[in-house]
Amino acid sequence: MKMLTMQVTAVIGLLFAGAASAADIRMPVKAPPPAPPPPAYNWTGCYVGGGGGYGMFDQNVHPVVTGREETPGFLSNDNGGRGWFGTVQVGCDYQAATPFPLPVVFGVFADYDFTSIKGDMSILGLGLGGQEKMRNAWSVGGRIGWLPFERLLAYVSGGYTQARFNEANLFLFEEPNLPLGLSVAKQQFNGWFVGGGYEYGLGWLPGVFWKTEYRFADYGHENVAIIDTATGVPTGLSIDSHKFVQTVRSELVWRFNFGGGPVVARY
Repeated sequence: MKMLTMQVTAVIGLLFAGAASAADIRMPVKAPPPAPPPPAYNWTGCYVGGGGGYGMFDQNVHPVVTGREETPGFLSNDNGGRGWFGTVQVGCDYQAATPFPLPVVFGVFADYDFTSIKGDMSILGLGLGGQEKMRNAWSVGGRIGWLPFERLLAYVSGGYTQARFNEANLFLFEEPNLPLGLSVAKQQFNGWFVGGGYEYGLGWLPGVFWKTEYRFADYGHENVAIIDTATGVPTGLSIDSHKFVQTVRSELVWRFNFGGGPVVARY
C-alpha cells in the first residue's frame, strides 16, 4: 500500500509539473514599451543677433533747378559706392502647425546697420564731383520660412527701410583740388526691401545660430539740394537721386528658447 501511495504521488507531481511547463510555453512574453521619439524643436520665440557684411549702393543722378521736376539739357548719369557695415537685430518667430510636409515659420524683426559704404559722386550735367557716404540704415519687416531640418530655416523677407547719407563736398572736374564751397546736402531716403537667406543651429551651444541673408532695397527718388557749404543756404540747384542698395549680411543669433519642447499640431 505504501508503495502504491508513493507511485500515485509521483504521478500527480509529474502531471502538475507538465501543466506548469505548458502554461509557461503558452503565455506570451510582454514586449518593453517603445522608446519615445526625439522631441521636435520649436522655433517659436524671440532672439537677438549681431554681425556684419558687405554692401553697395547705386544711384541715378539728374541735376534740376530746385522746384522743377526736370530740367532739359542736363545729363543724367549713374554712380555709387561700396563698403563694409555692421548690424544688430532683434526679432520674434512663430512656428505654425500646418498640414504641409515642412513646418512653416512666420517672423517679424527690426535691425540697424552702421555703415562705411562710400563712393565717388559725379554730376556730369554740372561738371561736378565729390565723395558720398551712406552713414546708417534701419529696417523693420517680416519673414516666412520653411524647415527642411529642425535646425535649418530657409526664408524670404521684406519690409520698410530708411537710410541716411552724409553731405558730399563738391569740386569741379577740371580742378579737383580746388575747394568749390558747394556740397550736396545730407539726406534721408525711405523705401522698401526684399531678401532671402537661411538660419542654421550650430549645435555647440544651445540657442546659437548662424544667419546669412541677401537683401535688395529701393529708396526711390529724392530731390537733394546743392547748398553753400559755409552757410547751408540752397543755391537754387539740386539733384534728383534714385538710390538702390544691395547687401549680404551674416550674423550670430541667440534664440532665447530654442529646443523648448515639442510642437503640438492642432487642426
